Amino acid sequence: MAGPRVDDIYEQVKAMAVSFRLRPGDRLNEVALSKELGVSRTPLREALNRLVAERLFDFRPGQGFFCRPLDAQTVYDLFELRRIIETAAVRSACERALDSDLDALKTELYATGIDISGLTIAEAVARDEAFHLGIAQLTGNAELVETLSRINERIRYIRWVSLSMDRLQRSKDEHKRVMQALIARDADCAAQVMGAHIAKRMDQVQEAVRHGISSIYMDGPEGISSRIIEDA
Repeated sequence: MAGPRVDDIYEQVKAMAVSFRLRPGDRLNEVALSKELGVSRTPLREALNRLVAERLFDFRPGQGFFCRPLDAQTVYDLFELRRIIETAAVRSACERALDSDLDALKTELYATGIDISGLTIAEAVARDEAFHLGIAQLTGNAELVETLSRINERIRYIRWVSLSMDRLQRSKDEHKRVMQALIARDADCAAQVMGAHIAKRMDQVQEAVRHGISSIYMDGPEGISSRIIEDA
């Protein structure tokens, strides 16, 4: 069973993978990474094996660990899976959520999720994820919440890229419409708005992936995630 040290290494390396600080497709230099983190290779390998199970790394026998590739088909499939899960979640929330919990989610949305001016791209995406996970939590289904969390981790970098390219006002308006449908317990409307809000066409994904790969090699991932939203 993993101890606290392995858990800490796991979180640090996962953050590197999610943000593509470790470049897509590159072979991981375990010696260099263990020195960078100040840890031995045994707990590092244990953490890496956990991340392989979560599909954030690949392992090739005789070759070692490789950073996950950034390819459009995988990203598209993940967005499609997210849409399926979240439309089901919002329908379930309309049926199961307490009025008090819906009111609390609405208050949180308007307090932190509408005006994102002055935030970084990473901070804005974190707030967006929190709203969507908040809806998932209203279903009372812990497995659904966990699955959505894992999907969010795997598409987070592309969501940073997409947010830097998309119209922010449209996203905020759709959040409001989802919230209104939840309050009205209109499951059909909530699912329709949520599905349209999340759905991505393949050409949109391909453009985001191209832009994302270019940013990784030109500016580093921080070039996108640390960008300040000036007028949202």
